[in-house]
Amino acid sequence: MTIAIGSDHAGFHLKSALKQWLNDKGYEVLDLGTDSEASVDYPSYGAAVGRAVVDGRAELGVAVCGSGQGICMAANKVHGVRAGIVRESLDAEMIRRHNNANVACFGERFTDPAVAMAALQIFLTTEFEGGRHERRVNELAELDSAYDAS
Repeated sequence: MTIAIGSDHAGFHLKSALKQWLNDKGYEVLDLGTDSEASVDYPSYGAAVGRAVVDGRAELGVAVCGSGQGICMAANKVHGVRAGIVRESLDAEMIRRHNNANVACFGERFTDPAVAMAALQIFLTTEFEGGRHERRVNELAELDSAYDAS
């Protein structure tokens, strides 16, 4: 499975730790940057992760910034992305099980690397529950097309 990963400068260290963890677990990692602590803008990296997932270059994505909030907003601007903030394992389980999330967003300032790795493991291995949640995920997809600029 290929995982797209990206961060801004404020998420660079956690992104690096998660990338190494993914590599150690045998995942193929598509690293979309950034590659240092030099200041960059999170929207570019959140969108890049989202596009990689929607375009099929990766099955799932991981995006990291200082809080997780901004990069999550950026990823969700890409039609077809369902990104959610992950602070701990229950967040990861619920966004996969109930929302069929395809991008997990972490905040380096809020989540310890060990906690993030445990949550990412759950994100990657939890299946979408479907059922009553399928209708809601379909409604999210309809929102994408409803506001598509033509």
